[in-house]
Amino acid sequence: MGCCRSVAGGLATHWQRVGGVDGPDPSVAPPGRCPRWRRELDVFARSTTVQAQLSAIDEGITAVRDTVLPAVQGMPGCIGMSLLVDMQSGRCIATSAWQTEQAMRDSEGPISSFRAMAMFRGRAQVHEWEIALLHRDHRTGPGAYSRVIWGQTATGRFDEAIEGFRVGGLPQLEQLDGFCSASMLVNRATGRGVVTETFDSAAALDRSREQAEAIRDESTRRTGVEILDVGEFELALAHLRVPELV
Repeated sequence: MGCCRSVAGGLATHWQRVGGVDGPDPSVAPPGRCPRWRRELDVFARSTTVQAQLSAIDEGITAVRDTVLPAVQGMPGCIGMSLLVDMQSGRCIATSAWQTEQAMRDSEGPISSFRAMAMFRGRAQVHEWEIALLHRDHRTGPGAYSRVIWGQTATGRFDEAIEGFRVGGLPQLEQLDGFCSASMLVNRATGRGVVTETFDSAAALDRSREQAEAIRDESTRRTGVEILDVGEFELALAHLRVPELV
């Protein structure tokens, strides 16, 4: 699949974002370095991807911000959600995070209408993940952009892939100008994984592209991960309160 790029200066400049990607009182690592490994808990996520009609994206963001977000936040075990949008391709990704796998499962019924993403007028695909890694250098502000990388690996090599990204790719990403945060979601049953790299602005994302690709190529050579797709998105809604997991 090809790389989808979003239009610089789009929604993030005229939609009021709710909270920050880190939520109130985020666990942020000391500037300039990744904290040492301290995996203390398992956290889970559900992502809903929809190929929206371009004319419906503004309406969809309003509905998620004003209706879906408050409803999801009120559910037991929810630790926030985010929304990524690509105004050029119409691809939108809403992700909710959960303290436990059971809390994520219990939310399936109440948010079934959200999964349908009817407000975006497109067909939705739902995926469930374990949040294997999350590192924040600092909080995001208005105008943040994200690069999302989908990959596939042998199910028995997940720990190798996670550790390779933690000790290799992540410290290099953190040195890039405008870097905010990075996360890795994995589905151990399918062998799929998703890495999200977030930057302060569209300009910072653009400047990082060549270096980030080199870091990605080096990491995949070491771990045997196959890259399936790469997309770039505006961070239209950022209200995740997932703790630091690195």
